[in-house]
Amino acid sequence: MSKSRERILIADDSPIVRSFHSNILKSAGFRVDTAIDGSEALEKVLSNDYSLILCDINMPNMDGITFLKRYREEGKETPVIVITTQEEAIHKKRCYDAGANLYLVKPIKPSSLVLHIKILLGRGDTGGTEARWG
Repeated sequence: MSKSRERILIADDSPIVRSFHSNILKSAGFRVDTAIDGSEALEKVLSNDYSLILCDINMPNMDGITFLKRYREEGKETPVIVITTQEEAIHKKRCYDAGANLYLVKPIKPSSLVLHIKILLGRGDTGGTEARWG
């Protein structure tokens, strides 16, 4: 999929976080849609094609883990990055068990977020930046 066609869904109940992440991704050349909770996210992903999904854990109506489980139960394989303030290992395990491809803890540098997305999308244009794990 070409850069101009890559479309990302951001699911987060915080309007500030949605706007912040949306601006970062639009600046990097991605098309962006947003959802305020897991229910809206599930509705959007089942009726649209996305290259990647960014998802918070703590959201009203349907949390991120429930969203992930239901999305994967539909047989969908689109990469999902969970991006949350929850640092505890139990949350990380629950997300990976539900089908997350990557678990990131907020706050995250904009350049790191874009790099992780490009890596998951299999993009070679990471700008020579090395991912630092740890």
